[in-house]
Amino acid sequence: MTMNAKVKWDGDVRFKGTTGSGFDITLDGELKAGPRPMELLLLGLGGCTSYDVVGILKKTRQDVVDCVAEISAERADAVPAVFTKIHVKFIVSGRGLKEKQVERAVKLSAEQYCSASLMLEKGGVEITHSFEIVEVGSVE
Repeated sequence: MTMNAKVKWDGDVRFKGTTGSGFDITLDGELKAGPRPMELLLLGLGGCTSYDVVGILKKTRQDVVDCVAEISAERADAVPAVFTKIHVKFIVSGRGLKEKQVERAVKLSAEQYCSASLMLEKGGVEITHSFEIVEVGSVE
């Protein structure tokens, strides 16, 4: 599978990114018009692993109503300031969610399915995960 993207300088330290699927985003090193490029890497990781976790839980018939991935990262002090550690905490909300199923979904994403996570780990980034389950009321 081939993917494409284009990044065009937009003045100062701003760039316009266009995905192969036609979406635009502004990247800005000064945070005046958009996120920094490294923040987008964290969002990509969060989106990739969240997609897996929600999909796995739905396949196991868990009644998921929300999933938030809170991502924190540490970067090296020297240039290049690569990520050295990343922690992803999932806050999964639903009705009667089974802890073992949520734990399994997080583990499967981390170890088998999330391409972004696996690629970062191969590059030497230490990635850890945790989760919290929030019970929500039943539908009347």
